[in-house]
Amino acid sequence: MNDQSIEPSGLRVLQRVVMPVDRDLDVLKLYVEGEIARGAEAVAAEASVEAGAGGDVGQAEDVGRRSVLVPVGQRVSFATYFNAFPASYWRRWTSVDEVILRVRLRGQANVIVYRSSAKGHIQRVASVRIDSEEAQEETFRLSLQPFIDGGWYWMDILAGETNALLERADWCAEAGQVRQGRVSLGITTFNRPSFCVDQLVALGWAPEVLEVVDAIYVVDQGNERVSDDPRFPRAAESLGSRLKLIEQANLGGSGGFSRAMDETLRAGTSDYVLLLDDDVVTETEGILRAVAFGDYARTPTIVGGHMFNLFVRSQLHAYGEIIQRYRWWWEEAPSTRREHDFALPAPSPIVTSQAKSSQLPSAGSLRKTSWLHRRVDVDYNGWWMCLIPTDVMRKVGLSMPMFIKWDDAEYCVRAGNAGFPTVSLPGMAAWHVPWQDKDDGIDWQAYFHERNRIVTALLHSPYDRGGNLVKESFIISVKHALAMQYSTAELMLTAIEDVLSGPEHMHAGIAAKLAEIRAFRADFADAQNRASHEEFPQVRRRKPPKRGRTPKPPSDRVAMLATAVVGSIKQLRPVDTDARSNPQIVVPHIDRHWGLLSKFDSALVSSADGTKVAWYQRDPKRYKAIMKRTALLHAKLSREWPELSDRYRAAMDELASPEAWRRTFDSTGSQQG
Repeated sequence: MNDQSIEPSGLRVLQRVVMPVDRDLDVLKLYVEGEIARGAEAVAAEASVEAGAGGDVGQAEDVGRRSVLVPVGQRVSFATYFNAFPASYWRRWTSVDEVILRVRLRGQANVIVYRSSAKGHIQRVASVRIDSEEAQEETFRLSLQPFIDGGWYWMDILAGETNALLERADWCAEAGQVRQGRVSLGITTFNRPSFCVDQLVALGWAPEVLEVVDAIYVVDQGNERVSDDPRFPRAAESLGSRLKLIEQANLGGSGGFSRAMDETLRAGTSDYVLLLDDDVVTETEGILRAVAFGDYARTPTIVGGHMFNLFVRSQLHAYGEIIQRYRWWWEEAPSTRREHDFALPAPSPIVTSQAKSSQLPSAGSLRKTSWLHRRVDVDYNGWWMCLIPTDVMRKVGLSMPMFIKWDDAEYCVRAGNAGFPTVSLPGMAAWHVPWQDKDDGIDWQAYFHERNRIVTALLHSPYDRGGNLVKESFIISVKHALAMQYSTAELMLTAIEDVLSGPEHMHAGIAAKLAEIRAFRADFADAQNRASHEEFPQVRRRKPPKRGRTPKPPSDRVAMLATAVVGSIKQLRPVDTDARSNPQIVVPHIDRHWGLLSKFDSALVSSADGTKVAWYQRDPKRYKAIMKRTALLHAKLSREWPELSDRYRAAMDELASPEAWRRTFDSTGSQQG
């Protein structure tokens, strides 16, 4: 029987206690607090449980996906991201008013249950002693009433004079009239066949997850096909008829995810579609948790998973995200910190008292990090892992045709306006390539960042003329021009021109726009990347730095304003003739700031991922043209904002409709395998 289905006892499992699939030490502290043993020590300790005798192992060992071995006298805690129960989220958004912790254990141990408050204060609420050579099951009925603002439940296990083996533990609820939901998975992929097949293989290893899955739609939009990966046939065999491979033109993330949404609606068998990026490693248990949360939600709810850093796997990207309405820009939810690392110790009180908390890396276990105990409400969740009820899609449609960027945020805001909330659910997560190693703010994606941000604000901003957005966009374009990032500035202006042309351009150009952007950027020096500095002329300057001081970026507001004025004047002067033949300076990516780059006529600048270098070169003629164009376009955007907003809002339902998307799919061609 599927653990997520209704049991004879009338209980429904909401969340299972699990261990990492691959026993990765980098992620272990996301699952359990306690040292682990390996090899012969683990085997000996498990054998001692079988014999009912004490062992000589001084560490805890996970002996399976569901089980944990606690050696004599040792203590393990499940006050962890994946195994503590996020009680406040269930209290706020679902019909569950009591959770039941069910523990099956053999050996000798004390099981102690704790809860926390929204302030991070911890209370012991229940305990039981187990002393049995046979597996013994204990249950704890725990009220959710005190969790309106935040708080978790979790358990610790303290082994006695013999080893203790936790065979399984579940957080359950009375099933009542809540039926088991069904889900389809939608994976959009572009030239990442190995990553995508890894996901399919992982799903094949999780039969309990597949029991609630109707279909797995892999929407392949690249020319490096998933089906050509040598491991694909075996992965496909393990998934059987659930796997649906669709090959279509590159319509970006919004086109791929809209295809999965539409296929789910057409099939008519699933209650949800769960969207997954192709470059993630998923904790498959999160799929079951998302479906359970959706089933119990009081109103159809978008359930999002958190994003962890694929390269620092204990680091959480953000605990929740909102849109700052006046700026219309993404930011972390109030009272949270970005890039929190669960595996590192929390800063000591002495260090914390000597520095602002915002200047310190965010780190510490769940138990020791008070802000993690507050419930966080969000505006949206990224589509690296996000469950959307079919009821929501029938009401508000599919994604806007944005290609990439802002499609997930716009959808959640649109759904929220229609009465369907988004919840970023702790314990549901995927590991993703981090943003800090990408240059998506200045490369070809700059067009989509700018256009889609403006379109989303036109659709949903509550402020007159978008609040501060137009002013901020103008300032950003000027900074790019001062930094010799002319291709980025020009793409931003092209995006504004397309927005001004009206909503009709969005479906019409979705398949061809990327090729146009790439061709456009080919004429810009800042967009020409090479593999190393040696592929460019030697760095040389006519004059040494003044007083031997290497210029630095401005450090405060006054210095920034002064730098902008001086830099603007410099842009109007002739370029140093030597700077045309030789770069004047090497600027590492970490130092790439408009205030520094504006001081030079040319510079070698490295990429965020450390693989490429570009030669930025000052061009007064192009700078003047950009400044004139950006002033005119931003003025026009501000002037026409009310009318544009009305046009985009009137077209919103049609742009996001399944019928409009089907016309786009048909016109660009597709093939289903």
